[in-house]
Amino acid sequence: MTPGEQAPDPREVRNPAEFLACLQALKDWSGLTYRELSARAETHGDVLPRSTVANMLARPTLPREELLTTFVRACGVEDGEAEHWRTVRRELAGRGAYGAARTGSDEAPARPEAADGPGAGVADGSDGSDGPGGPGGLGGDGAPGAGGAGSAPGAGSAGSAPGVGGPGGGGASGSRSEAGAPCGPGSLSGPGSPPGPVFPSGPGSRIRRVLVAAVALAGLVLAGVSVVAFLRDGHAGHPPRTPTAPAAGDVRIRVAGTDFCLGERRGTRTGQIHQLPCAAAGLPRYSLAEAGGGRWRIVSDHPDFGPGCSGLPSGGRTPGAAYEDSECGDPTRVESFALEAYGTPVEGYRIVPVGSATPGSCVTVVGDRSAAWARLAQAPCAPDAAGQLFDFDRRN
Repeated sequence: MTPGEQAPDPREVRNPAEFLACLQALKDWSGLTYRELSARAETHGDVLPRSTVANMLARPTLPREELLTTFVRACGVEDGEAEHWRTVRRELAGRGAYGAARTGSDEAPARPEAADGPGAGVADGSDGSDGPGGPGGLGGDGAPGAGGAGSAPGAGSAGSAPGVGGPGGGGASGSRSEAGAPCGPGSLSGPGSPPGPVFPSGPGSRIRRVLVAAVALAGLVLAGVSVVAFLRDGHAGHPPRTPTAPAAGDVRIRVAGTDFCLGERRGTRTGQIHQLPCAAAGLPRYSLAEAGGGRWRIVSDHPDFGPGCSGLPSGGRTPGAAYEDSECGDPTRVESFALEAYGTPVEGYRIVPVGSATPGSCVTVVGDRSAAWARLAQAPCAPDAAGQLFDFDRRN
């Protein structure tokens, strides 16, 4: 996560779709891959399978409360702030279970917490496909939810219920009714990050946020132009190299025009792929396998985790999805690629995800492309293919 950047605030969301988008934004804010989230959950004594997280973020329905709590803790949200996420989830679940908003009655809906009780798995998208449940019944069939009587104070209090469907609402609901865009930066600060500024709600506040965002975007554009110019100048004297065309078999994947090759950090469980000096790149060992129709699968062989495949999580739905190694055959991942020649004569090959939910994307070296350990991720295919060309050197 970026130091000082605040976590997404769930109290501004209005429906389950926005809540799921907020969860995805929280994962992006954490900067953690599925493997890292699973490992961090273990340090808290929780169980969070990677496939469970992927399924949760891909579904249009609310996750179970136990799964939500485990996920937000793994992302770095403090226990006290995690209650905001649970409160919003209870309100959304109660609203979905009891239909239209109230039009005049001052009575709270009867037992909205029932949406978290036994049998809520269908309503909130938790079924057996998430695999065996961990502590608290993550994704288990028929497991009782955490709502029930114990969660009634948070779900059906007089302060929050009116805010869902009618006037007079208070608590978390009231703050949502006055907030700006859903899931904007809020009061949840990242671990070790300083508290962010508190903005008053209203049109003036939103205008200020837009202006700040515009200035920040302009700065990023200027920085990107400077980096591209630097890379072009830095590579001007690099000896020309004839790219090696893709072919089935063992390969060393080199970033074209550089002395960097692709690999992982030893001793980590993230699967995140980086560029590193080719002399040090040996983990994991890569090979190309034809997948038919001009498509390729990039197979990895890790000494600690065994065979796997390079790919993008969540079907490439996130524009900046990490390019990472994980187990092969996960239906939620993009594991098929087109290796497209670029330039005349050929300067290198683009790695283009096939079937990504973000079309027009290429596997890209992001960040400081002149530095070792810059990570790779999905990004829009650039006209000049900067950071997007690779060679596939034969490996004996």
